[in-house]
Amino acid sequence: MEDAPIIQFGRVERSGPQTIHNDALVITALIANYEVGRIFIDSGSSADILFGEAYDQMQLGDVSLEKVNTSLYGFAGEVVHPRGMVSLPLTMGRGTTRKTCLLKCLVVDVPSAYNVILDRPTLNTFQAVVSTYHMKIKFPTPGGVGEVQEDPLQSRKCYVEAVRKGQKRNVDDAPDQVPPRKKGKTPEGENSEETETPAKVQPAEELLNIEIMPRNPDKTTRIGSHLGEEAKKEITLCLQRNADIFAWTPQDLEGIDPQVITHHQ
Repeated sequence: MEDAPIIQFGRVERSGPQTIHNDALVITALIANYEVGRIFIDSGSSADILFGEAYDQMQLGDVSLEKVNTSLYGFAGEVVHPRGMVSLPLTMGRGTTRKTCLLKCLVVDVPSAYNVILDRPTLNTFQAVVSTYHMKIKFPTPGGVGEVQEDPLQSRKCYVEAVRKGQKRNVDDAPDQVPPRKKGKTPEGENSEETETPAKVQPAEELLNIEIMPRNPDKTTRIGSHLGEEAKKEITLCLQRNADIFAWTPQDLEGIDPQVITHHQ
């Protein structure tokens, strides 16, 4: 791995020892003969991600990309369309406990503090055990148990950069602030009867009340009015068949540990 080109955004410097707790698990590994840092281990997702900036630095070209008809959704619900999917050899560990498996990841063009996000598919391929407490990954190899240790400097650097990118995105996405107006005055100074009020959020369509328990007409819920008749019928029957799961009063919430939540009147 010593002769491999290094993909590492930014530079981390520190003047003295630091103690880092509860950091994200960030490692360095060999991908397609490149030593790639800032690999975030996320066992809670089902898609491995290679970010476009890191992919471009590898100079693999678009020839190796496979077209995909899938989309990813961010935390804010934004839709991300991948550039494509690529299959690359991923090597973790060192010496006799080194292990290489094929990494199939989506290439996405979105700003990120990380180069790669490894999720369940690749971790399962490696038969890896992830410990965020010990900040290690271990996996079986013919030569024994392979191990990858977290890089604390990269982890902290990624955290700081992610916060900075998030703050910038919030500022960029924030609507223009309109100063308050005095009643009877428009921004141009013309008289008006009253201050313009912002529009309230309205449902996308009218809603229909349906009875969950026909013998108790007070227990209802609402569904969209634009649904087809067959869909309305199926949804209504499904809700009625499962009426016992609805909690109409605090007393209906049975089996909840009082340490989790307790209702006081």
